[in-house]
Amino acid sequence: MLNAWFCREVLPLERALTNFIQRNWRVASDVKDLRQDIYERALAGARTELPSHTRRYLFTVARNHLINGAKRAQVVSIELVADMSALELEEHDFEAERHLSARDELRRAQVGLDQLPPRCREVVWLRKVEGLTTRETAERLGIGLDTVEKQITQGMRALVDFMLGGNGKIRRPVTGRDRSRSELR
Repeated sequence: MLNAWFCREVLPLERALTNFIQRNWRVASDVKDLRQDIYERALAGARTELPSHTRRYLFTVARNHLINGAKRAQVVSIELVADMSALELEEHDFEAERHLSARDELRRAQVGLDQLPPRCREVVWLRKVEGLTTRETAERLGIGLDTVEKQITQGMRALVDFMLGGNGKIRRPVTGRDRSRSELR
């Protein structure tokens, strides 16, 4: 799972990471080694839990690694210290991209939500967007608590499946009655 995350989300950022290191490190021959060190630190940090915002996480690891490397250097030039203060501003460079990415994710979530059956969509909307409790949702829709719980479970599974690249279809469990019907055919 960690390797899949790394290949899927971190490696596509290699060019941006390399550019970031080149802009913020004076010794060009160190760039590849620094990038590898950053990858190692990012993997080590993600072993316990995968970060929810990979780009932000990776560039925070990179910034901290570059700052620590500069502090460890025996001779720290005034220019390098000035450059390190500029690193704090680098995060703002990604602000527009973060907004675009968030908007894309929101659109994708809306498409996934629209694919849910109407009742299921309504339950997910009331519980997750409007923040109603299970009881409040049941009362508003005139359905039982068990129905709300089943609908939210099925709807969220389908939505997560869609967000992760699946078809987002609700998969209902096969019951004994359903199994015996299919065996008769």
